[in-house]
Amino acid sequence: MVWVVSVQPLKPHLVMFWMLDFVVFKKLKSTWIKFGCWGASSGIGTETARVLALRGAHVLMAVRNVESGKKVKENMIKEIPNAKIDVMELDLSCMSSVRKFASDYNSLALPLNILINNAGVFPYSFILSNDNIELQFATNHLGHYLLTNLLLDNMKKTARDSQKEGRIVNVSSIGYIAAYPEGICFDKINDRTSYVNYRAYGQSKLANILHANELTRRFKEEGVQITANSLHPGVITTNILRHLGLVGGIFNWLSNYVNKSIPQGASTTCYVALHPQVKGVSGEFFADSNIAKTSEVAKDADLAKKLWDFSFKATMSNPTSLSS
Repeated sequence: MVWVVSVQPLKPHLVMFWMLDFVVFKKLKSTWIKFGCWGASSGIGTETARVLALRGAHVLMAVRNVESGKKVKENMIKEIPNAKIDVMELDLSCMSSVRKFASDYNSLALPLNILINNAGVFPYSFILSNDNIELQFATNHLGHYLLTNLLLDNMKKTARDSQKEGRIVNVSSIGYIAAYPEGICFDKINDRTSYVNYRAYGQSKLANILHANELTRRFKEEGVQITANSLHPGVITTNILRHLGLVGGIFNWLSNYVNKSIPQGASTTCYVALHPQVKGVSGEFFADSNIAKTSEVAKDADLAKKLWDFSFKATMSNPTSLSS
């Protein structure tokens, strides 16, 4: 049984997605994977969970809205009667929720083969999380960072016991290029006066890439059989722009004519999570189910290490220390 956990909020062509769906994943049906998907109650998280459940993975959907998650599960069961799907509550913007989820999951003594960090927000204005951290950085990066750390021992044990490669997939975005010129503004995370919504989003997506890269470095040092990669799903119409009101609605309407569909966007996530060709590949950035080039700042090992240390302190100590 494959156990996967996937977290959700949020570029192959449609024909490529269906090729993956019917040709590749047919060969990947397995009885050893537990899949975790955060942010799986809508958008590409839902589609990712559906495809993986269809291919035999036991899927745990970690969602902020449990009722919505249960409805998604019911719909999937109707389509896939033998699907193994569970739903648990998780709010990645709240560290106490992340800790509770990880504690509850670990107490179940279930394995964890694949972790998909897929949640994301893009508010129009400056908002603080419950922990008094700028909402995009708190949700898109710190929540995933903390969750991954709290589940790592489980993943390492699963990889050891099963002798199967574990995989961590961070759903980032090409939008990382819009980050602040400094890359990560460590001393201005909570600076309301310098906040620019799209740059803050880019900063959080850059953090997703750097996080995967630093995980890769650490896994190689430890000799752990786990890979970590990041990806760009494509420009997709999802509810990530729900905080933008009318502007978000207009963008989503226009995007119907130029953007990828949700199934197209989910295909790269499914590819990185399960495809045999990705075995042993770590620390890479994917787009359209292929390794893609990134900017120099996204490859900066020193910046990745600094982000790791900063994130550790922010999640293991008093988060209000980030306040400006």
